[in-house]
Amino acid sequence: MPDTVATVGDITFRRMTADDLPLLGEWMVQPHWREWWGDPEVELGYVREMIEGADTTEPYFILLDGVPAGYIQMWRIADNLVEPWLTEAPWMLQLPKGAVGVDLSLSAEAGVSRGIGSAALRNFVAMLRERGHDVIIIDPDPANHRAVRAYTKAGFVPVAELEGRTGDSLIMRHMKDLTA
Repeated sequence: MPDTVATVGDITFRRMTADDLPLLGEWMVQPHWREWWGDPEVELGYVREMIEGADTTEPYFILLDGVPAGYIQMWRIADNLVEPWLTEAPWMLQLPKGAVGVDLSLSAEAGVSRGIGSAALRNFVAMLRERGHDVIIIDPDPANHRAVRAYTKAGFVPVAELEGRTGDSLIMRHMKDLTA
């Protein structure tokens, strides 16, 4: 995706820069992030590597009416078929190498369960499809019921052949015909 802002309704996405790391770091220490993401300093280090180009994952801010409201990233299966990722997620070998994955979280817990995440995800997936990505997955912890509901509303369904074989991840694939 280009580094410029892409507008879809009231939700836009802006590629992150090093200047954005302090704000993202403030979000990552909040309880609703800590419950599902790793150590904030480690996670922030990963995002720093993305920004610096050492990792091909693309980090973006979700902007709601121009204000940062969350974080979303797109990562490539093919680029993650290496250690330590394969040991942690061997299920990636069962997906097409051209597949991409998406991860997201809203900035504040007050924004959770209000439809913002589902709308942002639908719009982000539409942009990924415009870029030619056909297989788009997301891998929430199955115990994260709010996330699973939001991802379902955005058109994701569990990959049946992987259910029960992916540890603490529920592999969900976006289905074009399930979105409005």
